[in-house]
Amino acid sequence: MSVRFRPVRRRPSRHGGDRPTRRRRVRGRGARSGPGASACRRRRGPTGRRDRTYHQLSTTRQVKCGAHFRHGPATRRIPSGDVQPCTPGKDILVTVHTGPRTFGVEEELLLVDPASGAPQAASGSVIRYARRHDELFLTGGRRSKSLETELQREQLETATPVCTSLGELSEHVRTARLAAAKSAAGVGVAIAALATSPVSVRPSPTPSHRYLRMLDAYGPAAGEQLTCGCHVHVGIDSPEEGVAVLDRIRPWLPPLLALSGNSPFWQGTDTGYDSWRHQVWSRWPSSGPTELFGSAAAYRATVDALLATGALVDEGMVYFDARLSRHYPTVEVRVPDVCLDADDAVLIAAFVRALVDTAARAWRRGEPPAPVRADLMRLAMWRAGRSGLRADLVHPCTGRAAPATAVVDALLDHVAPALDRAGDLGAVTRLLPALLERGNGAHFQRDVHTRTGDVPAVVAAAADRTVTV
Repeated sequence: MSVRFRPVRRRPSRHGGDRPTRRRRVRGRGARSGPGASACRRRRGPTGRRDRTYHQLSTTRQVKCGAHFRHGPATRRIPSGDVQPCTPGKDILVTVHTGPRTFGVEEELLLVDPASGAPQAASGSVIRYARRHDELFLTGGRRSKSLETELQREQLETATPVCTSLGELSEHVRTARLAAAKSAAGVGVAIAALATSPVSVRPSPTPSHRYLRMLDAYGPAAGEQLTCGCHVHVGIDSPEEGVAVLDRIRPWLPPLLALSGNSPFWQGTDTGYDSWRHQVWSRWPSSGPTELFGSAAAYRATVDALLATGALVDEGMVYFDARLSRHYPTVEVRVPDVCLDADDAVLIAAFVRALVDTAARAWRRGEPPAPVRADLMRLAMWRAGRSGLRADLVHPCTGRAAPATAVVDALLDHVAPALDRAGDLGAVTRLLPALLERGNGAHFQRDVHTRTGDVPAVVAAAADRTVTV
């Protein structure tokens, strides 16, 4: 439910990729050193318990900008290699993308009894075991915490480090799952990448101040909220670019839900939906699609207006389908169910990174976003959660019903150039047909249930599949 990337606590190399970084020093009121300097200029990952990802560009250049990216509307994105003038007296260094965007994945996982399949309130025990037995995965010789608690004690969250390549991300997704599985086994439970529990459960809330406030404020909407998603973060260069991305990726998010659908069961019953998680998640007051923002200032004004209603416990509860990080320069896409297969999580992440890059380039070319209303977006998301890949979806280009395969093909065509630029096209053209042939996680769960007639058997099979490398 929240960002939990841990930053690298050292100054990165000035060369983030194969090509050297170009730097231009611009003197001005904002160009200073020390604690108040631009985080882009210092290139140091910020710290803090929540929202702990940071943006380290693989290949960068420095340009003049009217204000640091956190300042929102004053930020300028320079589309070419030229340095353009900005606000006098406020010019500072801003890092601008020229290489593959960094990205990372968070996965929420169920903790289940290996025999009965029933969810177990064991997240605290699992994490304590991990800390005692050093079951924290390593990345580049630097230790990174991989396991975190969530709203309910029957689930936990894993997080990859910030990655540049799809191969690197794939390795870390698998490593995080294995680390979670080993720690869970240490206290007698198993992990299962299921977006809802097939076995009936009454969740037990994690006893944190924030979660208890949520339970008090939202009642059963929070108390029954045992769902697991996959959240993908992609680096951006400024809030203006980030909001431009949010405005342009909206029509393409429903296919991601259809591909990832992995929650057909709820309280022991097949709901008929591929993603019942999406229906349960929709009960939060700020969840779902948004209207077009148009600017970072409008985005900020929308968030402020939501908070002013008093209906949200805090800003972390701005549960848009896609949103800006509260602290660091990433777009976070929150639509997908947690995927049963690690390969599918990697595929979803590749699509999200390509969507972000495609949208950012369209914005720089001056192409307007598709004027799709939020109510139509909500219908498209409902359709994707209802039938997944089994029936028609809403085509992002026409707004009309179309076969799921045609919509997925359109998604691939839309982002193919970005996939190619990132070096991901070959992997995606291998992973996508495999998913379409075997079906998503919902198909797998129903197939096991049809063969066995046993709901716990669904959980057992899913637990085995979760850690298949």
